[in-house]
Amino acid sequence: MSNLSDKMNKRVAALTPAAILTFNQKISAIPDIVKLTLGEPDFNTPEHVKQAAVKAIEANQSHYTNSRGTEGLRKAAAGFLNKKYGLNYNPDTQLIMTAGATGAIYAALTAMINPGDTVIVPTPIFPLYVPILMLAGAKPVFVDTSEDGFILSPEKLSAAIEANQNTVKAVILNFPNNPTGVTYHQDDLQKLADVISKHDIICLSDEIYSELTYDGTHVSMGTILPEQTLVMNGVSKSHAMTGWRVGMICGPEDIINEVAKVSEFTITSLATNTQAAAEEAFKNGMDDALPMKKAYMARRDLLVAGLEKAGFSCPNPNGAFYVFAKIPEGLNQNSEAFCYELAEQAKVALIPGSYFLPGGEGYVRISYAASTEDLQEAISRIQAYVDKKAVK
Repeated sequence: MSNLSDKMNKRVAALTPAAILTFNQKISAIPDIVKLTLGEPDFNTPEHVKQAAVKAIEANQSHYTNSRGTEGLRKAAAGFLNKKYGLNYNPDTQLIMTAGATGAIYAALTAMINPGDTVIVPTPIFPLYVPILMLAGAKPVFVDTSEDGFILSPEKLSAAIEANQNTVKAVILNFPNNPTGVTYHQDDLQKLADVISKHDIICLSDEIYSELTYDGTHVSMGTILPEQTLVMNGVSKSHAMTGWRVGMICGPEDIINEVAKVSEFTITSLATNTQAAAEEAFKNGMDDALPMKKAYMARRDLLVAGLEKAGFSCPNPNGAFYVFAKIPEGLNQNSEAFCYELAEQAKVALIPGSYFLPGGEGYVRISYAASTEDLQEAISRIQAYVDKKAVK
């Protein structure tokens, strides 16, 4: 009998399961473990948003919608972006709703990539972008930002573009950043825009954590370089709606038209009731993130203080809900080995920094989308682990 798996797409065969999920699954079997692993709000979806979905179901809104999203949702999303960040997108031609930000990333990269293209990826970064661009036939060009405060410098961006000038199609930005919590400010973005504007490339700006910006106000790349930027966002983090799977992507009409084709052929349309919920979130939940943000900031301060006392050093996390902590000297600098040992001996689960590509080795990502009690217990266990290692 022939082995049909040998005839499958070789790009798919070359991929491996997501390391973060695999690690999380392995350590979950450890009894009494405190998990600070996954990036998911521990808050409930706001009640008024849930009720909008219930009403849609009761009204039998269970049919296909426009593949770009319902008119009401697109208008509400465009209004939210305009009021919050000064972005101006026509909801009929410049904005489409996607299956979460992941759907936006997939549709955008699939629409823009030709085999042999290169895409610039500043690292450390959430690794999801890489398998998607590889499936499209592109090659990632990693730019390590760990020595630059985890911010892509215009000099390094320019060098990466010049080194790949015949193939570079896009540069990816993610801010506030997963895993570092670092964000870009107006001046940072303007310097990058000055470089990008000199070339025929697209900036894919993933701003899903925009409402969880702690120091100052989030600035979108779409306000600085709108003609070359695709902005991605959604309700997952801002309204604690990760499982509802509603994202969006906005940009120039001619590019969005191509992205819309891929999204339509991939998902047809989003679930009707989730669109009703997201419309309610954008329209009447403009500030739903504020109480969550206040809690996250308190947790961040608690966690950073505890980690620094234990000997870890952390870049200032001024957004999202992660701390990217440098493993203290004298402990295992192989982040994966360190995290497995910490899980087994201290019963605390963190994510290895190496999973976030170049610049991540020697670090761990810690999610503070967890209760204060869990964070306090984790800090206590980490301190005890460090103290025990210091005695040996």
